Amino acid sequence: MRAAFYTLGCKVNQYETQILEQIFYDNGFDIVSPDTAADVFVINSCTVTSSGDKKTRQALRRFKRANPQAVAALTGCFPQAFPDAAEKIPEADVITGSYNRASLLTNIQKYLATGERVIDITAHERGEKFESMKASKFLDRTRAFIKIQDGCDRYCSYCIIPMARGPVRSKPLAELEEELAGLAKSGYKEVVLVGINLPSYGKETGGKLRLIDAIELACAVNGIERVRLGSLEPELLTDDDIARMAAQPKFCPQFHLSLQSGCDATLKRMNRHYTGAEYKEIVQKLRAAFDNAAMTTDIVVGFPGETDEEFAQCIQFAKDVGFAKVHVFPYSVREGTRAATMPNQVTKAVKEVRCAALSREMEEVRRAFLQTQVGKTEQVLFETTETALGTEGYTKNYIPVRVLADTDIRGQLHNVKLVSVSGDCCIGKLAD
Repeated sequence: MRAAFYTLGCKVNQYETQILEQIFYDNGFDIVSPDTAADVFVINSCTVTSSGDKKTRQALRRFKRANPQAVAALTGCFPQAFPDAAEKIPEADVITGSYNRASLLTNIQKYLATGERVIDITAHERGEKFESMKASKFLDRTRAFIKIQDGCDRYCSYCIIPMARGPVRSKPLAELEEELAGLAKSGYKEVVLVGINLPSYGKETGGKLRLIDAIELACAVNGIERVRLGSLEPELLTDDDIARMAAQPKFCPQFHLSLQSGCDATLKRMNRHYTGAEYKEIVQKLRAAFDNAAMTTDIVVGFPGETDEEFAQCIQFAKDVGFAKVHVFPYSVREGTRAATMPNQVTKAVKEVRCAALSREMEEVRRAFLQTQVGKTEQVLFETTETALGTEGYTKNYIPVRVLADTDIRGQLHNVKLVSVSGDCCIGKLAD
């Protein structure tokens, strides 16, 4: 039988889909593209925004029209957070949540045997354990993502994730070490540690286990040449964390520090746990500790109550920080959150104008950062991608670089002299 997987959302979702693909493959399924005919279609959903829910419904409808006799399974954050809404989607034959993913195959087999719809959503509980998962291969990738943390207890006013993902829980170090060793044996040179709220790693242990412990473990694995982190809540990084990360030669100095807004009044309404001044202080500490560190972030535009003045403060703040890259999103009303019922909702038209304005400003900031890289010699890990400008790879601080080479350098690490900027990347010449 053939199984197709379609993933919406974050790197954690992508990792979990990879685990599901492995489970199905190990049980005799051929894994095919979601755009081709399949006997089973699994959509791993995201529910951060209502548009994610819409994309989930559209994907299920498309698949069922093309494969009316096949099994369509819905899993992930959407049914976990909104089980009643998920149950009303007629195209979904099997519905499970974001917990106990290992049961998905069993539920699909049950549907195939009985023809009866299966709804199996396990509720999150206080004190639940990290669901054991181990990836061994990522198709067409040079780097491997490893989920080491799940759950969130921050309760930002716009976010449904605590409902969808449950309490904070962490992958035990022994399991992480085993997974890392397997990936190194498979030839992966870079690993990216990801989580729903990554700096909360080990919080449930009362401080006995922390994110820096996982970082140091990963850096100590033979064969792993680079260790990178996913998105970080900035205020959870301590001085000790920064010092110990800086002591690791394999650690990549690219920090995706979730900002959301550069205006203190907006941050307060968002129930973020830092001020602009505190955020800048953390950036300064990171830049002092790491040579050529890159700061990237997300900014939400048009949050309820955001005035023209607050938006202007946000733009200026982002320019002052000098991010390497900024992902700009319009605020999306998310049912079930406090922000959904806040007064002074910003109109769609205003959000579109502000998104465009901030994106233009941040493109200039991005180009300025790329120009600072010209003349440097950086280590680049080359990907499988071939472009008209050469083979593409990434520096340790995650700058895309393209190089013309006489031999196949994909999957290899090389020192590269960065000589110019072209669009959103740097052009380099092999220097080793």
